[in-house]
Amino acid sequence: MLKLLLGLFTAVFLAVLVLHLRQQKLELNHQANQLHNQIEAQQARLWNQQLQIAVFTAPNAIAKTVDTHDLRMVPRSPLPALPANWSDGNHNPDAE
Repeated sequence: MLKLLLGLFTAVFLAVLVLHLRQQKLELNHQANQLHNQIEAQQARLWNQQLQIAVFTAPNAIAKTVDTHDLRMVPRSPLPALPANWSDGNHNPDAE
């Protein structure tokens, strides 16, 4: 009789323990899914920001901004005085 009660008590204890471990696994899976959704949302936000940066820094958008604000932009290096002509026999140091 003692062995039967001890075996029954052990079986009930193991069943409760397995149910508790299963519940922990379900909770951890839920937390992992929530974190995954947060990562996807942040990634979508980052992609939208990158798209906006690409739109605002496109050459035609920059040219439009410069034209509408009447900015007087100067090149960083001076432009060559004469364009290089490949068919001309004269020596042009800018053509090198």
